[in-house]
Amino acid sequence: MRSIKTADLLSNLGIEQLNEMQLEAVDAIKKNDGIILLSATGSGKTLAFLLPLVQSLQPELNQVQALIIVPSRELAIQIGDVFSKMQTGFKLTLCYGGHKRETEENNLKQAPAVIVGTAGRLADHLRRNNFSTENISTLILDEFDKSLELGFKEEMVFIIGSLKAVNKRVLTSATEAVGIPDFVGIKDPKKLDFLAGAADLDLGVKMVMSDDKDKAPTLFKLLCHIGNKPTIVFCNHRESVERTSAILKEKGIFNEFYHGGMEQQERDSALCKFRNGTVNFLITTDLASRGLDIPGIRYIIHYHLPLTEDAYTHRNGRTARMEERGTAILILSEEEKMPQYIKEAVENIELPETDTLPEKPKWSTLFIAAGKKDKVNKIDIVGFLSKIGELKQEDIGLIEVKDFFSFVAIRKLKMGSVLELIKNEKIKNKKVKIEIAR
Repeated sequence: MRSIKTADLLSNLGIEQLNEMQLEAVDAIKKNDGIILLSATGSGKTLAFLLPLVQSLQPELNQVQALIIVPSRELAIQIGDVFSKMQTGFKLTLCYGGHKRETEENNLKQAPAVIVGTAGRLADHLRRNNFSTENISTLILDEFDKSLELGFKEEMVFIIGSLKAVNKRVLTSATEAVGIPDFVGIKDPKKLDFLAGAADLDLGVKMVMSDDKDKAPTLFKLLCHIGNKPTIVFCNHRESVERTSAILKEKGIFNEFYHGGMEQQERDSALCKFRNGTVNFLITTDLASRGLDIPGIRYIIHYHLPLTEDAYTHRNGRTARMEERGTAILILSEEEKMPQYIKEAVENIELPETDTLPEKPKWSTLFIAAGKKDKVNKIDIVGFLSKIGELKQEDIGLIEVKDFFSFVAIRKLKMGSVLELIKNEKIKNKKVKIEIAR
């Protein structure tokens, strides 16, 4: 077994040192067969379990050695991104709904060392015998409280029941789970609870009263009041998300909506636009409360009250991350009351009579129908836009390259001329569709 130095992995990630939770978790995972890790969102749990996992992998095995089960494709992608940046030399394959199963089947033909996936897609691959479980010795359930909910139980029982060689189990969450079912197979685990420190996050809680049962006018006034700082607005239903987004657009507020009923490319586009500053407001369901690692989110707005305390905790966990400040704002109609689990003092916001629209974003997003599978990378895109599109470095923002397409933030003032210059040109000798991202 080769030894991968922690210092090298951290250097590849651009991290100087691990935090207290990560140090303790890495040590505990190495020494114990069963671990329950409870720590706030944004505290670095992904790295805490990936470091000891990578150092336990055997390069000569050429078989799947670890399985990481997650509740959402976004969390799978986040883990994949961290793993990729670590530059371990090991292969990791992502398995989740929303894209072609055939692509994953091709990736599984040459067995990866690690598979990360959602329960439904993993169960599908197992039933089709697309990968062997014979040498899977490590099982990680990330955000296990969500994965163990009723809707996932059948798949989870089947998957875990198929793993006969597992000798190490790691369960992580940002909330205390009600209980862990026997089928998980974790016995006498060591529990690391860092949730007590979560209360120390620099998170302010405020509220605003809505005079009407329809909170949309109040939300509009609130967004005008707080300005164009990155904000996530949480609704309880997909229909409400789309309706609220449409109302805000009609009133002149740029935003994107995001929920589980969207196609994968639509979801990727919405998140990319939010990440790169094309929009500063994301209207979403609780799907966005887990697995999104977007720095600098200033406000969380609870348009609808969260249904549980756990939902409230995970929503708020998108802000006040890694020592940054954040504010959670609840919008209450006259018949609603503040949830009992909110113990802290809540400041009331008085909205001004006059509304001033938030400043419009200075970026726009370009969609390129080529990605990793087409051998296109960020350097190719920068070179293409610099040489053919005549853009300067400061006119190109965040670039995200997916498997089959890419997104690039372009200074909005430059978008028209860029599209004109590149409309008949090729990237890496291939003509592909390039347009403003929808």
